[in-house]
Amino acid sequence: MKLATWNVNSLKVRQQHVIDWLELSQTDVLCLQELKLPDEKFPRAELEAKGYRSWFAGQKTYNGVGILVRDGVSVDESNIVRNIPGFDDPQQRVIAATIDGVRVISAYFPNGQAPGTDKFAYKLRWLDALHDWIAGELAQYPKLALLGDYNIAPEDRDVHDPKAWEGQNLVSPEERAQFQRLIELGLVDSFRLFEQPEKTFTWWDYRMLAFRRNAGLRIDHILLSKPLAASCTHCDVDKTPRKWDQPSDHAPVTALTE
Repeated sequence: MKLATWNVNSLKVRQQHVIDWLELSQTDVLCLQELKLPDEKFPRAELEAKGYRSWFAGQKTYNGVGILVRDGVSVDESNIVRNIPGFDDPQQRVIAATIDGVRVISAYFPNGQAPGTDKFAYKLRWLDALHDWIAGELAQYPKLALLGDYNIAPEDRDVHDPKAWEGQNLVSPEERAQFQRLIELGLVDSFRLFEQPEKTFTWWDYRMLAFRRNAGLRIDHILLSKPLAASCTHCDVDKTPRKWDQPSDHAPVTALTE
């Protein structure tokens, strides 16, 4: 099964990009983040016409997550979950589904703004809640994939200029510790299962010619449970859509499991 995650930074703006990329990539399951539209505006019919069913949790202007599944791939619709159970949050950041026996979770982690702010404190609370929920999900679903925009660059090698970013949001010790806590649950960073080119990133600021200079960060990830990681044969970042007109500032990440 080919899994992918992509922060599209507005599905309304990037709808055709998603359709074009699905055709190019032949992805089975695509997790989307930052839909930035309410449920009634989600282009379900347009995606169905292209061979993909969809489940989503939208929100006007901000946030929003979705899962697109290719026709013919089985989905258990009895256990769709939206948002972290037990965590009171008006922001739409999580959707989970069981797809072909794999628990697939699309998550848009809070940005956090800056250490010491209320938004950063919210991010840490959200991460605590996510960790505890994922622990329970792993006990129930041995094959689990947590895909999304984590808004965390886990190591210095995931940052184009670690010294310039030192102490800032996305790379702080607190955020990296939370990423490591997820790993310690038994999850594996699929990207690091394989030899990768140096300075491979998934996000580049729109400003200062960041993409052209490859001044980016790797903040979009696919973490796999150990049984699923054992069957992973490939993981990479596809920068192709980042070169298109009016692109998202993120590139898709894909992982292939047998």
